[in-house]
Amino acid sequence: MDDYFNEYEKKYSHCVWIPFEKLESFMKDVLMASGVPESDAQIVSDVLITSDKRGIDSHGIGRLKPIYIDRIDAGILNPVTKIEIIKDEKACVTIDGHNGMGHVIAKKAMEMAIRKAEEYGLGMAVVRNSTHYGIAGYYATMATEKNMIGITGTNARPSIAPTFGVENMMGTNPLTFALPTDEAFPFVLDCATSVTQRGKIEVYGRAGKDLPHGWVIDENGNDRTDTAGVLEDLTKGKAALTPLGGIGEENGGYKGYGYAAVVEILSAALQDGSWMKALNGRNDAGRMIPYPLGHFFIAINPAFFMGTETFRLIAGTICRQLRASRKAPGEDRIFTAGEKEYLAWQYRKIHGCPVPPSLQKVIKELTSRFRLDYSWEF
Repeated sequence: MDDYFNEYEKKYSHCVWIPFEKLESFMKDVLMASGVPESDAQIVSDVLITSDKRGIDSHGIGRLKPIYIDRIDAGILNPVTKIEIIKDEKACVTIDGHNGMGHVIAKKAMEMAIRKAEEYGLGMAVVRNSTHYGIAGYYATMATEKNMIGITGTNARPSIAPTFGVENMMGTNPLTFALPTDEAFPFVLDCATSVTQRGKIEVYGRAGKDLPHGWVIDENGNDRTDTAGVLEDLTKGKAALTPLGGIGEENGGYKGYGYAAVVEILSAALQDGSWMKALNGRNDAGRMIPYPLGHFFIAINPAFFMGTETFRLIAGTICRQLRASRKAPGEDRIFTAGEKEYLAWQYRKIHGCPVPPSLQKVIKELTSRFRLDYSWEF
């Protein structure tokens, strides 16, 4: 374990470590200064700081300005969220978020799915006209905190090319599962249906690193690794992410493509929402418009099957057996989903959140712009 944390520390040697409480308070104040009501700002900042606590740097405070503040400034994200219940039928509910704060809408939707699962054994909420909601795992683990199974997915602005295609048609479309176990942490599989996603490319950009091969293709299907150029061309439709499995069918790229399509359909068809090119954030005249995203949330209550404790024990046992299985030469450890995030929190709850130089600059700019009373150790 010491070796693991030593390597972890080296990874962030260029960063300044800041207490989570300070960063969460800062984000809340920035959001409120941008017109987000205090209770909603608390939800958004909690989702973002939870990402940093779990070591998911691509979706934490680094997203505060470019995704949320910039979009509020541009008038394409409503800081005041108005949630409308379109249809509420037994175990199912349909919600319209009216382009408000996605985190607020998503939390409400999963709360409703959980309440329905408490009554019916299963509950599902679908959302239209929402916006970027942060890490999907936040909402799925809301269910595990109630000893339930949580499932969620969302579509997003086009970035993935279909297998044998080069045009970015679907979003990174995460399909996320969280399962309660009898261990100290749940099993949480929270990942995009593409090989990577924009947030991770932004992390490479902040570090000044080239991308690995196979993540991105250009208009002619050629591999691209130039991080800055890719970030620019993804928004122009001149570059596209590859689906899980990579380019073509040889390594199973059609599987990632298929799962991305499943998420796209479930994020649009049940709720009569928008999909694919309608989510590119531009109208026919090229002007910026909201990204009217769709989400879905499912809660499953094991108590209605063979019991909560039975589920937790078997789920935990499966995870332990996987980790105890024979390891490849040179490998010290096998992980199960959610374990690395748990370990990240064990380290970060002592040291705080790592803030790289590029993000330090953004934090200073926001502090100055909104005249906030914060001093920073950088």
